Amino acid sequence: MFISPMLLHKTEQPFFDDEEFITELKLDGIRLILSKFDNQIKLFTRHNNEVTMKFPELLQLDIPSGTILDGEIIVTDQQGKPDFEAMLQRFLSKKSEHTIQYCVFDVIYHNGQKVTHLPLHERKELLEEIVEDTNLICKVKWMYGNGPAYFELVKQQGLEGIVQKKANSKYQIGKRSHDWLKVINYQYTDAVITGLRKDEFGLLLGIEENNRIKPAGIMEFVTPAARKQFYSQYQDLIVDENKKFIYLDPKIKCKVKFRNYTKAGLLRIPSFVEYI
Repeated sequence: MFISPMLLHKTEQPFFDDEEFITELKLDGIRLILSKFDNQIKLFTRHNNEVTMKFPELLQLDIPSGTILDGEIIVTDQQGKPDFEAMLQRFLSKKSEHTIQYCVFDVIYHNGQKVTHLPLHERKELLEEIVEDTNLICKVKWMYGNGPAYFELVKQQGLEGIVQKKANSKYQIGKRSHDWLKVINYQYTDAVITGLRKDEFGLLLGIEENNRIKPAGIMEFVTPAARKQFYSQYQDLIVDENKKFIYLDPKIKCKVKFRNYTKAGLLRIPSFVEYI
């Protein structure tokens, strides 16, 4: 049975340091709803795509019937850190040999009954009864408060970010709530705009390196004001085009934020910050 998961609001600040909030590591993987009814496990993405057969190793998990769990499925690298690209390879190909782990952070149904009305800290206690940690499934570690200190550790380790949730929050099915907040550990860099995608908006980025411009990916997240400024000046910079792109003389520079560098050296999910 699919349940549309509760979603996080993004925030830069504040970091909560008191016990009204719990703090967790934000895992860089794929959201997964696990449902077990009539002793049969089914798996769903957050968008209600059933992916049961993609992860056959999860179908024999020892959890009670009448349970729906919410969590993140991850693949870790040699340092034990979540590796999103490896997770995506595993998700897209049955031939992938990457080992997955299902990291559970909430319970939606227990003993066949909806438990979304319970405060989060009580649902965490239920998870202790339901999930026994193994190499295949584990409970996400959490603590009360300590947001600023934990975020500093996350930055030092190059991890994705933290999640802070009100300890007494109910589970709001299918809603994005300020009761659950995510703080992303963004990286920042200076880039040049080298082109414009024709069909769906996107700006080609490059990074100046050793007197040459290295391709850095496509930036889709640009504020309306910044788009307007770009459109007012790009036509004088056109140097070439094809069916997909208009190519520009790289005169427009900007600061961007991004999650991390991909294995191919591109910026992952770059977002516009400001022109420079």
